[in-house]
Amino acid sequence: MSAYFKKAKKGNKVYGLIFGKGKIVNVFPDSYYSLMVLFDNGYEVPYTDEGIAGWGNFKKQTLFYKKDIDLIDLTNEDFSPLDAPLAPEMIIKLREEAELQVRLPSGIWKSEKKCEPAYTEELLKKCKYHLFRPKKDKNHS
Repeated sequence: MSAYFKKAKKGNKVYGLIFGKGKIVNVFPDSYYSLMVLFDNGYEVPYTDEGIAGWGNFKKQTLFYKKDIDLIDLTNEDFSPLDAPLAPEMIIKLREEAELQVRLPSGIWKSEKKCEPAYTEELLKKCKYHLFRPKKDKNHS
């Protein structure tokens, strides 16, 4: 299996899930962190050739070629604020009924079933109940 950024070149446009748009400013083929990316917001971050950042506790790819990213139209997404935090018992009940939504780091509300299970579990362990809500009727969201 070939690494995602095996053929990366200086100047390639990329998109990072954390910092957004950027470009490759250096390639280091013989180094563990084989790419240096400068993002439009000024941050410069090293990445492996699998697209894993050299900072934080990332174990999965967070950097992609810009042409490979489908930046969805967010006009139909729900960014509305939470009315009131749910009790833990209600979160469990709604989760069992597949009627639970979770707020993603982007601020969008999505079905808990579509999220990485570890993300939901971590929020529950940390008592982040304000990041859960009952599913909203599509006509009222």
